[in-house]
Amino acid sequence: MSDQSILTEVRNHVGIITINRPKLHNALDTATLLELEKAFLALESNADCRVIVVTGAGEKSFMAGGDLADLNSRQGLAHYQEFAEDIHRVFRRFETSDKPTIAAVNGWALGGGTELLLCLDLRLLADTAMIGLTEINLGLFPGAGGTQRIIRQISPCLAKEMMFTGGRIDAAEAKRIGLANRVVPKDQLMAETLKLAEEIAGKSPLVLKLLKRTLRDGADMPLANALAHEQAMVSLVLDTRDAHEGVGAFLEKRQAHFTGQ
Repeated sequence: MSDQSILTEVRNHVGIITINRPKLHNALDTATLLELEKAFLALESNADCRVIVVTGAGEKSFMAGGDLADLNSRQGLAHYQEFAEDIHRVFRRFETSDKPTIAAVNGWALGGGTELLLCLDLRLLADTAMIGLTEINLGLFPGAGGTQRIIRQISPCLAKEMMFTGGRIDAAEAKRIGLANRVVPKDQLMAETLKLAEEIAGKSPLVLKLLKRTLRDGADMPLANALAHEQAMVSLVLDTRDAHEGVGAFLEKRQAHFTGQ
């Protein structure tokens, strides 16, 4: 495999990012993090890419968090101004992307690995995968958004237990508590992920963009405001060619062809 820390490709309108540091369990140091950001921004601006998949190289790990040797070399202020600033910016970019994102979790997703998947829209886990916010075991706590994102996605008492104990949970438990969409045999993970990604990529990219913005913005609004926001956004959708193409195709009993207009 290439010695590049981040690999990318686009096939059938699906962009694939692979974190490629398998000997270090795909841990992120500053250089790798900045390469990850560069790769993601390139796929976001690529009109041929409609869905973005993130996975890890090798047999063991999706991403096992920050590079501990790199982290141990830092003092608090330097960490705050450098790595922490970068990782919050990069993970927030994943979270707020207008393009649907999917995690293909092929192995351990510990610490920052779990924090990354919390930023992604959909999560498919290999049946051998393990996740966990394990930072407390190192005398730390999640610092890449994990404390805030997980408590918004699952029961607060379960989120606190995960963080207070630093325990790991398997793929089946992750699905049971709502942190994963599907658990699949490891040898079928990428095939199942790409099948789902290509299905989504066949929808209108413009409507997906407006839908994601409606979901993202509405989550931070009181219900009355969120409903008004939804009403305005779906009205915008009716100004798109894709909406009329989709309805017309249904009425004419043919396959819709979405162009993102």
